[in-house]
Amino acid sequence: MEQTIAPPASTRPRPQPPRAMPIPPEGENGLFSQSWYPVALASDLAAGQILGLEFLDGKIVVFRKEGGAPQAMSAYCPHVGADLSVGRVVGNHVQCAFHHWEYNGDGVCVKTGIGDPPPRSACLFVFPTQERFGIIWVFNGETPLFDLPQLPYPDAELAASAYRMGERLQCDPWVFAANTPDMQHLKVVHKIRFDADDPHELVRWHEHGMEFSYSGVHQGNVPIANTAGILGTSVFYRWGLYNGYWRCNVTGFSLPRPGQHEVFSCSLVRAGPDAAAQLQDVLAISRRTVGEDKDILNTIHYRQGLLTKADTTLGRFLRYLRAYPRAHPSAPFIN
Repeated sequence: MEQTIAPPASTRPRPQPPRAMPIPPEGENGLFSQSWYPVALASDLAAGQILGLEFLDGKIVVFRKEGGAPQAMSAYCPHVGADLSVGRVVGNHVQCAFHHWEYNGDGVCVKTGIGDPPPRSACLFVFPTQERFGIIWVFNGETPLFDLPQLPYPDAELAASAYRMGERLQCDPWVFAANTPDMQHLKVVHKIRFDADDPHELVRWHEHGMEFSYSGVHQGNVPIANTAGILGTSVFYRWGLYNGYWRCNVTGFSLPRPGQHEVFSCSLVRAGPDAAAQLQDVLAISRRTVGEDKDILNTIHYRQGLLTKADTTLGRFLRYLRAYPRAHPSAPFIN
């Protein structure tokens, strides 16, 4: 009788369905993270100009009031829905191209083209807006929950260069922000070697973000000593010594549509005879960093799966994201 010999048992673990602890995507249930988002470079907005821009799940307009301060408001006239981005600036007002209704900096209609009294409820949604680091920022909400980062040196002592990376990435802003607390990512993708163990114990958490300081070596054996942090879900900052000089980046991740973002950034160095060359160096590093991340960000299906000890800070940041305040008070106005 022929004997059947059983094949040796496989030592491969039986595959398990992937753990999936998703982070709510932007726009889920019509809500968006309440954070500061870059919408344009300050140099893109001249006096008297109106920019029509995608934001959240709708459209906004941005213009400069008398004195130069930028203001972002909902884009559609509440009369019959004309797009105010094809209108014009009249002093501190935006004038609709269709029937010449005018809205002041508080979003209130103060005048109609034919002289009828404006309806009392004829208003636009006015977003908190600020110009900082050569970028125009807009907050999703009626009142900002936090401010943009304060740098260790006054602006007058710094040279700065603001830019946008120019390619829309196919993921939410928080996905890029999550790279900062991801120690595995910093070491494996960006080749950072910390002087000591992963700096999980050095992370300082607060209600609207996190920050930590570390020293080590970057690509090319360049010594670094950095402070890095995230504010909200869309603002990254880093400053410290790089190869013997002080450099800083303040970077914002925009939100033109759910599941998409663009990178706006400002490089800063100490003013002086070497500032121009240092700014070019910082820009090259920033472009290299985004290039290292681009394909990952454009294809990732982000979810919390099987984490390890090295993911201690990342795991806490993902919990922070799940609890982060979300709202969309401008929804009836910008759509």
